[in-house]
Amino acid sequence: MKTLILAETQPQNDGGISFFILLGGMFLIMYLFMIRPQMKRQKEARKYRESLEKGQKVVTIGGVHGKIVEILDTTVIISVEQGKLRVEKSALSPSGSTDEQNIQQKTA
Repeated sequence: MKTLILAETQPQNDGGISFFILLGGMFLIMYLFMIRPQMKRQKEARKYRESLEKGQKVVTIGGVHGKIVEILDTTVIISVEQGKLRVEKSALSPSGSTDEQNIQQKTA
């Protein structure tokens, strides 16, 4: 006699919940390590550009060192050795070093 045994398997319903937990965890990690620090840097840059004053020494993103002569709505006029330049406020680097001693040491 031959006996046929059929094993019934029950569908697994855990897959949907664990997938959403994994997806949420990945989004949380991405937010903590990528999105949040970028927002913090943008906020610091905006604060720096709003606090610009006439006579302040600045460095552009391109590396041009100068002193602010005039501040307009979206642009600033900076004085450099050979004249004046008009640059966008967004082109000023908040992390640029304007230490005069460092500049003189690099040129010497």
